[in-house]
Amino acid sequence: MKKNIFVAMSSILVLGAALAGCGGGNTQPAEGQKPADNPQAAAPEKTGPKVLKLNLHSEPPTADPGISEDTTSAAIIRATFDGLTRVGADGQPHESVAEKIEISEDGLTYTFKLRDSKWSNGDSLTAKDFEYAWKRALDPKTASNYAYQLYYVKNGEAYNKSKVGADQVGVKALDDKTLEVKLENPTPFFLELTAFPTYFPVNQKVIEADAKWAGDAKTHVGNGPFKMETWEHKNKLVLVKNENYWDKDNVKLDKIEFAMVEDENTELSMFDNGEIDWAGHPLSSLPTDAIPALKESGKMKVQPIAGTYWYKFNTEKPPFNNVKIRKAFAYAIDRQSLIDNILQAGQLPAMGALPLSMAINKDGYFKDNDVDTAKKLIEEGLKELGMSKLPPITLSYNTSEGHKKIAEAIQDQWKKHLGIEVKLENKEWKVYLEDLHQGNYQVGRMGWNGDFNDPINFLELYKEKNGGNNDTRWENENYKELLNKSATIKNRDERLKVLGEAEKILMDEMPIMPIYFYTQSWVQKDNVKGVVIGGLGDVDWKWADIE
Repeated sequence: MKKNIFVAMSSILVLGAALAGCGGGNTQPAEGQKPADNPQAAAPEKTGPKVLKLNLHSEPPTADPGISEDTTSAAIIRATFDGLTRVGADGQPHESVAEKIEISEDGLTYTFKLRDSKWSNGDSLTAKDFEYAWKRALDPKTASNYAYQLYYVKNGEAYNKSKVGADQVGVKALDDKTLEVKLENPTPFFLELTAFPTYFPVNQKVIEADAKWAGDAKTHVGNGPFKMETWEHKNKLVLVKNENYWDKDNVKLDKIEFAMVEDENTELSMFDNGEIDWAGHPLSSLPTDAIPALKESGKMKVQPIAGTYWYKFNTEKPPFNNVKIRKAFAYAIDRQSLIDNILQAGQLPAMGALPLSMAINKDGYFKDNDVDTAKKLIEEGLKELGMSKLPPITLSYNTSEGHKKIAEAIQDQWKKHLGIEVKLENKEWKVYLEDLHQGNYQVGRMGWNGDFNDPINFLELYKEKNGGNNDTRWENENYKELLNKSATIKNRDERLKVLGEAEKILMDEMPIMPIYFYTQSWVQKDNVKGVVIGGLGDVDWKWADIE
Protein backbone atom coordinates (compact mmCIF):
# COMPACT_ATOMS: atom_id res chain seq x y z
CA MET A 1 0.00 0.00 0.00
CA LYS A 2 1.40 2.26 -0.02
CA LYS A 3 3.86 4.14 1.99
CA ASN A 4 6.19 1.71 3.65
CA ILE A 5 8.10 2.56 6.76
CA PHE A 6 10.99 0.63 5.27
CA VAL A 7 10.31 -0.01 1.64
CA ALA A 8 6.96 2.39 1.62
CA MET A 9 -0.82 -5.63 -2.25
CA SER A 10 -1.98 -8.31 -4.50
CA SER A 11 0.65 -10.82 -5.61
CA ILE A 12 1.52 -13.25 -2.83
CA LEU A 13 4.44 -15.24 -1.57
CA VAL A 14 4.16 -17.84 1.18
CA LEU A 15 7.64 -18.22 2.59
CA GLY A 16 9.18 -18.57 -0.84
CA ALA A 17 6.38 -19.24 -3.34
CA ALA A 18 6.36 -17.38 -6.69
CA LEU A 19 4.57 -14.18 -7.59
CA ALA A 20 1.06 -14.74 -8.93
CA GLY A 21 -1.58 -12.60 -10.60
CA CYS A 22 -5.17 -11.64 -10.01
CA GLY A 23 -8.16 -13.94 -10.39
CA GLY A 24 -11.82 -13.37 -11.13
CA GLY A 25 -14.88 -13.57 -8.96
CA ASN A 26 -15.68 -17.21 -9.60
CA THR A 27 -12.68 -18.51 -7.65
CA GLN A 28 -11.72 -21.63 -5.74
CA PRO A 29 -10.31 -21.53 -2.20
CA ALA A 30 -6.60 -20.88 -1.98
CA GLU A 31 -4.15 -23.14 -0.25
CA GLY A 32 -4.74 -22.63 3.45
CA GLN A 33 -8.18 -21.14 2.73
CA LYS A 34 -10.66 -24.02 2.91
CA PRO A 35 -14.39 -23.27 3.13
CA ALA A 36 -15.65 -22.88 6.65
CA ASP A 37 -18.11 -25.76 6.23
CA ASN A 38 -15.35 -28.24 5.30
CA PRO A 39 -14.94 -30.62 8.28
CA GLN A 40 -11.24 -30.99 7.43
CA ALA A 41 -10.74 -27.25 7.79
CA ALA A 42 -10.84 -27.27 11.59
CA ALA A 43 -7.52 -26.68 13.31
CA PRO A 44 -6.03 -29.73 15.07
CA GLU A 45 -6.28 -29.96 18.82
CA LYS A 46 -3.43 -28.27 20.61
CA THR A 47 -1.92 -28.61 24.04
CA GLY A 48 -1.38 -24.94 24.75
CA PRO A 49 -1.93 -21.45 23.38
CA LYS A 50 -0.23 -20.69 20.09
CA VAL A 51 1.41 -17.28 20.39
CA LEU A 52 3.34 -15.59 17.59
CA LYS A 53 5.78 -12.97 18.91
CA LEU A 54 6.82 -10.16 16.55
CA ASN A 55 8.20 -6.63 16.58
CA LEU A 56 6.63 -3.51 15.13
CA HIS A 57 9.51 -1.19 14.35
CA SER A 58 7.23 1.83 14.86
CA GLU A 59 3.88 2.70 16.30
CA PRO A 60 1.07 2.17 13.74
CA PRO A 61 -0.27 5.64 12.85
CA THR A 62 -3.83 4.26 12.83
CA ALA A 63 -5.94 1.11 12.98
CA ASP A 64 -8.77 2.67 10.95
CA PRO A 65 -9.15 1.21 7.42
CA GLY A 66 -10.64 4.44 6.12
CA ILE A 67 -7.58 6.56 6.83
CA SER A 68 -4.78 3.98 6.76
CA GLU A 69 -2.00 4.83 4.28
CA ASP A 70 1.08 2.84 5.32
CA THR A 71 2.12 -0.81 5.53
CA THR A 72 2.49 -0.87 9.32
CA SER A 73 -1.10 0.25 9.84
CA ALA A 74 -2.31 -1.98 7.02
CA ALA A 75 -0.77 -5.08 8.61
CA ILE A 76 -2.69 -4.54 11.85
CA ILE A 77 -5.85 -3.67 9.92
CA ARG A 78 -5.58 -6.76 7.73
CA ALA A 79 -5.36 -8.87 10.88
CA THR A 80 -8.36 -7.22 12.53
CA PHE A 81 -10.61 -6.67 9.49
CA ASP A 82 -11.82 -8.66 6.51
CA GLY A 83 -13.01 -7.50 3.10
CA LEU A 84 -15.46 -8.76 0.53
CA THR A 85 -12.45 -10.66 -0.83
CA ARG A 86 -9.14 -11.69 0.70
CA VAL A 87 -5.97 -12.50 -1.20
CA GLY A 88 -5.00 -16.10 -0.53
CA ALA A 89 -1.75 -18.01 -0.47
CA ASP A 90 -1.91 -18.42 -4.25
CA GLY A 91 -1.76 -14.67 -4.82
CA GLN A 92 -5.35 -14.40 -6.01
CA PRO A 93 -8.43 -12.79 -4.45
CA HIS A 94 -11.03 -15.18 -3.06
CA GLU A 95 -14.50 -14.76 -1.61
CA SER A 96 -14.29 -13.76 2.06
CA VAL A 97 -17.13 -11.77 3.64
CA ALA A 98 -18.73 -12.06 0.22
CA GLU A 99 -19.99 -15.63 -0.28
CA LYS A 100 -20.84 -15.15 -3.95
CA ILE A 101 -19.79 -12.57 -6.55
CA GLU A 102 -21.64 -11.82 -9.78
CA ILE A 103 -20.14 -9.61 -12.50
CA SER A 104 -22.16 -8.13 -15.35
CA GLU A 105 -21.14 -8.88 -18.93
CA ASP A 106 -19.94 -5.31 -19.46
CA GLY A 107 -17.78 -5.51 -16.31
CA LEU A 108 -19.41 -2.41 -14.81
CA THR A 109 -21.67 -3.94 -12.14
CA TYR A 110 -20.58 -6.22 -9.29
CA THR A 111 -23.13 -7.84 -7.00
CA PHE A 112 -21.76 -9.24 -3.75
CA LYS A 113 -23.84 -11.72 -1.73
CA LEU A 114 -22.64 -11.61 1.87
CA ARG A 115 -22.34 -14.61 4.18
CA ASP A 116 -23.45 -14.52 7.82
CA SER A 117 -20.71 -12.69 9.72
CA LYS A 118 -20.30 -10.53 12.79
CA TRP A 119 -18.24 -7.71 14.19
CA SER A 120 -15.84 -8.50 17.01
CA ASN A 121 -18.31 -6.95 19.48
CA GLY A 122 -21.04 -9.36 18.34
CA ASP A 123 -22.97 -6.95 16.10
CA SER A 124 -24.23 -8.40 12.83
CA LEU A 125 -22.26 -7.23 9.78
CA THR A 126 -24.38 -6.12 6.82
CA ALA A 127 -23.98 -4.72 3.33
CA LYS A 128 -24.75 -1.29 4.79
CA ASP A 129 -21.44 -1.44 6.68
CA PHE A 130 -19.59 -1.59 3.36
CA GLU A 131 -21.66 1.19 1.81
CA TYR A 132 -21.08 3.39 4.86
CA ALA A 133 -17.32 2.64 4.93
CA TRP A 134 -16.72 3.45 1.26
CA LYS A 135 -18.72 6.67 1.36
CA ARG A 136 -17.01 7.65 4.60
CA ALA A 137 -13.56 7.23 3.01
CA LEU A 138 -14.70 9.29 0.01
CA ASP A 139 -16.29 12.01 2.13
CA PRO A 140 -14.04 15.11 1.86
CA LYS A 141 -14.55 15.65 5.61
CA THR A 142 -12.78 12.38 6.36
CA ALA A 143 -9.67 13.62 4.52
CA SER A 144 -8.58 10.10 3.62
CA ASN A 145 -5.32 10.13 1.67
CA TYR A 146 -6.44 6.90 0.05
CA ALA A 147 -9.84 8.15 -1.11
CA TYR A 148 -8.62 8.03 -4.71
CA GLN A 149 -8.46 4.24 -4.47
CA LEU A 150 -12.26 4.33 -4.53
CA TYR A 151 -12.39 6.43 -7.71
CA TYR A 152 -12.99 3.23 -9.69
CA VAL A 153 -16.48 3.25 -8.18
CA LYS A 154 -19.07 5.27 -10.13
CA ASN A 155 -18.99 8.92 -9.02
CA GLY A 156 -16.42 8.14 -6.32
CA GLU A 157 -14.13 10.91 -7.52
CA ALA A 158 -17.01 13.33 -8.10
CA TYR A 159 -18.24 12.87 -4.51
CA ASN A 160 -14.73 13.18 -3.08
CA LYS A 161 -14.42 16.51 -4.92
CA SER A 162 -17.84 17.70 -3.74
CA LYS A 163 -19.36 17.66 -7.24
CA VAL A 164 -22.18 15.22 -6.39
CA GLY A 165 -23.85 13.96 -3.25
CA ALA A 166 -23.14 10.67 -1.47
CA ASP A 167 -26.33 9.20 -2.89
CA GLN A 168 -24.78 9.35 -6.37
CA VAL A 169 -21.85 7.06 -5.46
CA GLY A 170 -22.14 3.66 -7.13
CA VAL A 171 -22.28 1.52 -3.99
CA LYS A 172 -25.61 0.49 -2.52
CA ALA A 173 -26.86 -2.03 0.00
CA LEU A 174 -29.87 -3.61 -1.71
CA ASP A 175 -30.60 -5.50 1.51
CA ASP A 176 -28.60 -6.73 4.51
CA LYS A 177 -26.88 -9.43 2.47
CA THR A 178 -26.58 -7.82 -0.99
CA LEU A 179 -24.15 -5.09 -2.01
CA GLU A 180 -24.35 -3.65 -5.53
CA VAL A 181 -21.35 -1.78 -6.93
CA LYS A 182 -21.26 0.15 -10.19
CA LEU A 183 -17.90 1.17 -11.68
CA GLU A 184 -16.77 4.08 -13.84
CA ASN A 185 -14.95 1.74 -16.25
CA PRO A 186 -14.27 -1.99 -16.45
CA THR A 187 -11.58 -2.64 -13.83
CA PRO A 188 -9.96 -6.07 -14.18
CA PHE A 189 -8.22 -5.80 -10.81
CA PHE A 190 -11.33 -4.74 -8.87
CA LEU A 191 -11.50 -7.93 -6.80
CA GLU A 192 -7.97 -7.22 -5.64
CA LEU A 193 -9.10 -3.77 -4.56
CA THR A 194 -11.96 -5.21 -2.48
CA ALA A 195 -9.27 -7.05 -0.50
CA PHE A 196 -7.54 -3.73 0.24
CA PRO A 197 -8.02 -1.89 3.60
CA THR A 198 -9.71 1.19 2.11
CA TYR A 199 -12.49 -1.13 0.90
CA PHE A 200 -12.97 -2.83 4.29
CA PRO A 201 -16.21 -2.28 6.22
CA VAL A 202 -16.39 -0.23 9.41
CA ASN A 203 -19.01 -0.25 12.17
CA GLN A 204 -21.02 2.96 11.86
CA LYS A 205 -22.45 2.72 15.38
CA VAL A 206 -18.96 2.42 16.89
CA ILE A 207 -17.57 5.35 14.90
CA GLU A 208 -20.48 7.66 15.70
CA ALA A 209 -20.16 6.80 19.39
CA ASP A 210 -16.46 7.65 19.59
CA ALA A 211 -14.43 9.52 16.98
CA LYS A 212 -11.23 8.07 18.50
CA TRP A 213 -12.47 4.47 18.39
CA ALA A 214 -9.53 3.21 16.31
CA GLY A 215 -6.80 4.35 18.70
CA ASP A 216 -7.62 2.20 21.72
CA ALA A 217 -8.00 -1.55 22.15
CA LYS A 218 -11.04 -1.02 24.40
CA THR A 219 -12.99 0.71 21.62
CA HIS A 220 -11.52 -0.87 18.49
CA VAL A 221 -14.02 -3.07 16.63
CA GLY A 222 -13.18 -5.10 13.53
CA ASN A 223 -14.44 -8.14 11.67
CA GLY A 224 -11.18 -9.96 10.99
CA PRO A 225 -9.46 -13.13 12.18
CA PHE A 226 -8.06 -11.31 15.23
CA LYS A 227 -9.26 -8.60 17.56
CA MET A 228 -7.29 -6.08 19.56
CA GLU A 229 -6.74 -6.96 23.21
CA THR A 230 -4.04 -4.48 24.24
CA TRP A 231 -2.50 -1.35 22.73
CA GLU A 232 0.05 0.32 24.95
CA HIS A 233 1.18 3.05 22.59
CA LYS A 234 4.87 2.96 21.65
CA ASN A 235 5.29 -0.09 23.88
CA LYS A 236 3.28 -3.14 22.81
CA LEU A 237 0.22 -4.30 20.91
CA VAL A 238 -1.58 -7.63 21.41
CA LEU A 239 -4.09 -9.30 19.09
CA VAL A 240 -6.13 -12.36 20.06
CA LYS A 241 -8.22 -14.76 17.99
CA ASN A 242 -11.64 -13.32 17.20
CA GLU A 243 -14.28 -15.82 18.29
CA ASN A 244 -16.86 -13.99 16.15
CA TYR A 245 -14.88 -14.30 12.90
CA TRP A 246 -16.80 -16.16 10.20
CA ASP A 247 -13.78 -18.37 9.33
CA LYS A 248 -12.42 -18.83 12.85
CA ASP A 249 -11.88 -22.58 12.31
CA ASN A 250 -9.03 -21.75 9.93
CA VAL A 251 -7.34 -19.36 12.38
CA LYS A 252 -4.71 -21.43 14.21
CA LEU A 253 -3.00 -18.76 16.32
CA ASP A 254 -4.46 -17.82 19.68
CA LYS A 255 -2.50 -14.60 20.02
CA ILE A 256 -0.03 -12.28 18.29
CA GLU A 257 2.16 -10.19 20.57
CA PHE A 258 4.00 -7.19 19.15
CA ALA A 259 6.87 -5.41 20.82
CA MET A 260 7.68 -1.89 19.58
CA VAL A 261 11.45 -1.56 19.34
CA GLU A 262 12.91 0.90 16.84
CA ASP A 263 16.51 -0.32 16.93
CA GLU A 264 17.15 -3.08 14.38
CA ASN A 265 20.16 -4.48 16.26
CA THR A 266 18.08 -4.83 19.41
CA GLU A 267 15.35 -6.56 17.40
CA LEU A 268 17.80 -9.09 15.97
CA SER A 269 19.17 -9.75 19.47
CA MET A 270 15.61 -10.37 20.67
CA PHE A 271 15.23 -12.92 17.88
CA ASP A 272 18.53 -14.61 18.73
CA ASN A 273 17.49 -14.75 22.41
CA GLY A 274 14.11 -16.32 21.59
CA GLU A 275 12.09 -13.28 22.66
CA ILE A 276 10.48 -12.93 19.21
CA ASP A 277 9.87 -15.40 16.38
CA TRP A 278 10.70 -13.15 13.44
CA ALA A 279 13.06 -10.26 12.67
CA GLY A 280 13.30 -7.99 9.64
CA HIS A 281 10.84 -7.34 6.87
CA PRO A 282 8.05 -6.73 6.17
CA LEU A 283 7.42 -4.66 9.33
CA SER A 284 11.01 -3.90 10.26
CA SER A 285 14.42 -4.46 8.71
CA LEU A 286 17.59 -6.37 9.46
CA PRO A 287 20.70 -4.43 10.53
CA THR A 288 22.73 -3.83 7.40
CA ASP A 289 25.95 -4.86 9.18
CA ALA A 290 24.43 -8.26 10.01
CA ILE A 291 23.28 -9.09 6.48
CA PRO A 292 26.54 -10.63 5.13
CA ALA A 293 26.78 -13.10 8.03
CA LEU A 294 23.07 -13.94 7.86
CA LYS A 295 23.37 -14.57 4.12
CA GLU A 296 26.42 -16.75 4.64
CA SER A 297 24.65 -18.78 7.32
CA GLY A 298 21.69 -19.49 5.05
CA LYS A 299 19.24 -18.25 7.69
CA MET A 300 18.17 -15.10 5.86
CA LYS A 301 15.22 -15.29 3.49
CA VAL A 302 15.21 -12.83 0.56
CA GLN A 303 12.22 -12.01 -1.60
CA PRO A 304 11.90 -9.47 -4.42
CA ILE A 305 8.75 -7.38 -4.22
CA ALA A 306 7.01 -4.93 -6.52
CA GLY A 307 8.11 -1.77 -4.79
CA THR A 308 10.33 1.24 -5.42
CA TYR A 309 12.46 3.20 -2.93
CA TRP A 310 12.61 6.84 -3.92
CA TYR A 311 13.21 10.35 -2.67
CA LYS A 312 10.54 13.02 -3.12
CA PHE A 313 11.24 16.64 -3.99
CA ASN A 314 9.14 19.51 -2.68
CA THR A 315 8.58 21.13 -6.08
CA GLU A 316 6.86 24.22 -4.65
CA LYS A 317 9.95 25.60 -2.96
CA PRO A 318 13.33 26.66 -4.41
CA PRO A 319 15.60 25.17 -5.52
CA PHE A 320 13.52 22.09 -6.35
CA ASN A 321 10.90 24.10 -8.18
CA ASN A 322 13.47 23.88 -11.01
CA VAL A 323 13.34 20.62 -12.99
CA LYS A 324 17.04 20.76 -13.94
CA ILE A 325 18.09 20.96 -10.30
CA ARG A 326 15.85 17.97 -9.48
CA LYS A 327 17.30 15.92 -12.33
CA ALA A 328 20.86 16.86 -11.37
CA PHE A 329 20.34 15.49 -7.86
CA ALA A 330 18.82 12.30 -9.28
CA TYR A 331 21.57 11.73 -11.83
CA ALA A 332 24.41 12.31 -9.34
CA ILE A 333 23.66 9.18 -7.28
CA ASP A 334 25.66 5.98 -7.59
CA ARG A 335 22.84 3.51 -6.92
CA GLN A 336 24.86 0.38 -7.51
CA SER A 337 27.35 1.34 -4.83
CA LEU A 338 24.49 1.80 -2.36
CA ILE A 339 23.30 -1.72 -3.16
CA ASP A 340 26.77 -3.28 -3.05
CA ASN A 341 28.00 -1.56 0.10
CA ILE A 342 24.89 -0.88 2.20
CA LEU A 343 21.80 -2.82 1.15
CA GLN A 344 23.46 -6.10 0.12
CA ALA A 345 20.24 -8.04 -0.46
CA GLY A 346 19.87 -8.30 -4.23
CA GLN A 347 18.18 -4.96 -4.86
CA LEU A 348 18.35 -3.45 -8.35
CA PRO A 349 19.03 0.20 -9.32
CA ALA A 350 15.79 2.01 -10.21
CA MET A 351 16.04 4.07 -13.40
CA GLY A 352 12.27 4.51 -13.59
CA ALA A 353 9.27 4.66 -11.26
CA LEU A 354 7.70 1.29 -12.12
CA PRO A 355 9.10 -1.90 -10.52
CA LEU A 356 10.10 -4.75 -12.80
CA SER A 357 6.90 -6.78 -12.32
CA MET A 358 4.98 -4.02 -14.11
CA ALA A 359 7.75 -2.11 -15.93
CA ILE A 360 6.91 -0.72 -19.38
CA ASN A 361 10.39 0.58 -20.22
CA LYS A 362 12.72 -1.92 -18.56
CA ASP A 363 15.80 0.04 -19.72
CA GLY A 364 14.78 3.06 -17.66
CA TYR A 365 14.93 6.77 -18.49
CA PHE A 366 18.38 7.88 -17.33
CA LYS A 367 21.81 6.49 -16.42
CA ASP A 368 23.03 5.61 -12.96
CA ASN A 369 25.85 7.80 -11.63
CA ASP A 370 25.77 10.23 -14.61
CA VAL A 371 27.84 12.92 -12.89
CA ASP A 372 28.81 14.86 -16.04
CA THR A 373 25.16 15.41 -17.01
CA ALA A 374 24.33 16.27 -13.40
CA LYS A 375 26.98 19.00 -13.26
CA LYS A 376 25.74 20.48 -16.52
CA LEU A 377 22.14 20.50 -15.26
CA ILE A 378 23.12 22.14 -11.97
CA GLU A 379 24.89 24.94 -13.85
CA GLU A 380 21.88 25.51 -16.13
CA GLY A 381 19.40 25.29 -13.26
CA LEU A 382 21.28 27.82 -11.16
CA LYS A 383 21.22 30.31 -14.05
CA GLU A 384 17.48 29.86 -14.46
CA LEU A 385 17.00 30.48 -10.74
CA GLY A 386 19.36 33.48 -10.75
CA MET A 387 21.64 31.85 -8.19
CA SER A 388 25.41 31.45 -8.11
CA LYS A 389 25.39 28.38 -5.85
CA LEU A 390 22.92 26.28 -3.91
CA PRO A 391 22.42 26.85 -0.17
CA PRO A 392 22.63 23.81 2.15
CA ILE A 393 19.90 21.27 1.35
CA THR A 394 17.94 19.30 3.97
CA LEU A 395 17.34 15.59 3.37
CA SER A 396 14.67 14.09 5.65
CA TYR A 397 14.04 10.45 6.54
CA ASN A 398 12.15 8.46 9.16
CA THR A 399 13.95 6.65 11.97
CA SER A 400 15.76 3.56 10.70
CA GLU A 401 19.38 2.47 10.63
CA GLY A 402 19.06 1.57 6.94
CA HIS A 403 17.53 4.92 5.91
CA LYS A 404 20.23 6.70 7.90
CA LYS A 405 23.05 4.86 6.13
CA ILE A 406 21.53 5.43 2.70
CA ALA A 407 21.02 9.13 3.47
CA GLU A 408 24.60 9.47 4.70
CA ALA A 409 25.96 7.80 1.56
CA ILE A 410 23.86 10.02 -0.72
CA GLN A 411 24.86 13.06 1.33
CA ASP A 412 28.50 12.15 0.66
CA GLN A 413 27.88 11.54 -3.06
CA TRP A 414 26.13 14.89 -3.54
CA LYS A 415 29.02 16.63 -1.76
CA LYS A 416 31.61 14.79 -3.84
CA HIS A 417 29.86 14.99 -7.22
CA LEU A 418 28.11 18.37 -7.01
CA GLY A 419 29.85 20.22 -4.16
CA ILE A 420 26.54 20.57 -2.30
CA GLU A 421 26.21 20.66 1.49
CA VAL A 422 23.38 18.42 2.73
CA LYS A 423 21.92 18.39 6.25
CA LEU A 424 20.22 15.22 7.43
CA GLU A 425 16.97 15.32 9.38
CA ASN A 426 15.55 12.26 11.17
CA LYS A 427 11.95 12.02 12.47
CA GLU A 428 9.64 9.44 14.01
CA TRP A 429 7.38 7.78 11.40
CA LYS A 430 4.03 9.37 12.27
CA VAL A 431 5.53 12.86 12.59
CA TYR A 432 7.52 12.33 9.40
CA LEU A 433 4.41 11.41 7.40
CA GLU A 434 2.55 14.46 8.63
CA ASP A 435 5.45 16.79 7.78
CA LEU A 436 5.58 15.41 4.24
CA HIS A 437 1.84 15.97 3.85
CA GLN A 438 2.24 19.55 5.09
CA GLY A 439 5.15 20.26 2.73
CA ASN A 440 7.62 20.68 5.60
CA TYR A 441 10.60 19.21 3.76
CA GLN A 442 12.94 19.75 0.81
CA VAL A 443 13.97 16.19 -0.11
CA GLY A 444 12.24 13.33 1.68
CA ARG A 445 12.59 9.55 1.72
CA MET A 446 9.63 7.41 0.80
CA GLY A 447 8.88 4.10 -0.83
CA TRP A 448 5.88 2.62 -2.52
CA ASN A 449 4.70 -0.96 -2.62
CA GLY A 450 1.95 -1.61 -5.12
CA ASP A 451 -1.61 -2.14 -3.99
CA PHE A 452 -2.12 -4.23 -7.11
CA ASN A 453 0.25 -5.27 -9.87
CA ASP A 454 -0.56 -2.62 -12.48
CA PRO A 455 1.35 0.53 -13.55
CA ILE A 456 -1.62 2.80 -12.81
CA ASN A 457 -1.20 2.18 -9.09
CA PHE A 458 2.21 3.87 -9.11
CA LEU A 459 1.52 6.52 -11.73
CA GLU A 460 -1.77 7.75 -10.25
CA LEU A 461 0.06 8.83 -7.09
CA TYR A 462 1.19 11.97 -8.92
CA LYS A 463 -1.91 12.63 -10.98
CA GLU A 464 -3.03 15.66 -8.99
CA LYS A 465 -1.18 18.29 -7.01
CA ASN A 466 -3.43 17.88 -4.00
CA GLY A 467 -3.77 14.10 -4.23
CA GLY A 468 -3.57 12.29 -0.91
CA ASN A 469 -0.17 10.72 -1.55
CA ASN A 470 1.38 13.44 -3.75
CA ASP A 471 3.57 15.27 -1.27
CA THR A 472 5.67 16.71 -4.12
CA ARG A 473 2.92 19.21 -5.13
CA TRP A 474 3.83 18.50 -8.76
CA GLU A 475 1.13 18.40 -11.41
CA ASN A 476 1.20 18.11 -15.20
CA GLU A 477 -1.89 18.41 -17.43
CA ASN A 478 -0.54 16.11 -20.17
CA TYR A 479 0.26 13.52 -17.54
CA LYS A 480 -3.29 13.71 -16.16
CA GLU A 481 -4.80 13.40 -19.62
CA LEU A 482 -2.76 10.28 -20.37
CA LEU A 483 -3.83 8.61 -17.13
CA ASN A 484 -7.47 9.47 -17.80
CA LYS A 485 -7.16 8.15 -21.34
CA SER A 486 -5.65 4.87 -20.13
CA ALA A 487 -8.80 4.14 -18.11
CA THR A 488 -10.90 4.06 -21.29
CA ILE A 489 -8.63 1.75 -23.35
CA LYS A 490 -9.53 -1.93 -23.40
CA ASN A 491 -6.60 -3.15 -25.52
CA ARG A 492 -3.78 -4.06 -23.15
CA ASP A 493 -0.88 -3.07 -25.44
CA GLU A 494 -2.45 0.27 -26.34
CA ARG A 495 -3.14 1.00 -22.69
CA LEU A 496 0.46 0.21 -21.68
CA LYS A 497 1.76 2.45 -24.46
CA VAL A 498 -0.23 5.38 -23.06
CA LEU A 499 0.92 4.62 -19.51
CA GLY A 500 4.50 4.44 -20.78
CA GLU A 501 4.13 7.95 -22.20
CA ALA A 502 2.93 9.07 -18.79
CA GLU A 503 5.89 7.51 -16.97
CA LYS A 504 8.25 9.28 -19.41
CA ILE A 505 6.73 12.64 -18.43
CA LEU A 506 7.11 11.73 -14.75
CA MET A 507 10.78 10.92 -15.24
CA ASP A 508 11.41 13.96 -17.45
CA GLU A 509 9.92 16.21 -14.75
CA MET A 510 11.46 14.20 -11.88
CA PRO A 511 9.24 15.15 -8.90
CA ILE A 512 10.49 11.86 -7.47
CA MET A 513 13.95 10.36 -7.67
CA PRO A 514 13.87 6.53 -7.94
CA ILE A 515 16.78 4.86 -6.15
CA TYR A 516 16.27 1.09 -6.06
CA PHE A 517 13.71 -1.68 -6.46
CA TYR A 518 13.01 -3.52 -3.24
CA THR A 519 13.71 -6.91 -1.90
CA GLN A 520 12.61 -7.98 1.55
CA SER A 521 14.89 -9.89 3.89
CA TRP A 522 14.14 -11.50 7.23
CA VAL A 523 14.83 -14.40 9.59
CA GLN A 524 12.18 -16.56 11.22
CA LYS A 525 11.95 -19.45 13.63
CA ASP A 526 11.64 -22.84 11.92
CA ASN A 527 8.34 -23.62 13.66
CA VAL A 528 6.58 -20.55 12.25
CA LYS A 529 4.43 -21.67 9.31
CA GLY A 530 1.73 -20.28 7.03
CA VAL A 531 2.59 -16.57 7.18
CA VAL A 532 1.55 -15.11 3.84
CA ILE A 533 4.12 -12.58 2.62
CA GLY A 534 2.86 -10.47 -0.25
CA GLY A 535 4.83 -10.03 -3.43
CA LEU A 536 3.94 -6.36 -3.11
CA GLY A 537 5.12 -6.03 0.47
CA ASP A 538 2.16 -6.92 2.70
CA VAL A 539 1.76 -9.62 5.35
CA ASP A 540 -1.26 -11.70 6.44
CA TRP A 541 -1.26 -13.80 9.62
CA LYS A 542 -4.73 -15.32 9.14
CA TRP A 543 -3.29 -18.76 8.27
CA ALA A 544 -0.15 -18.53 10.42
CA ASP A 545 0.71 -21.37 12.78
CA ILE A 546 3.25 -22.27 15.44
CA GLU A 547 4.13 -25.94 15.13
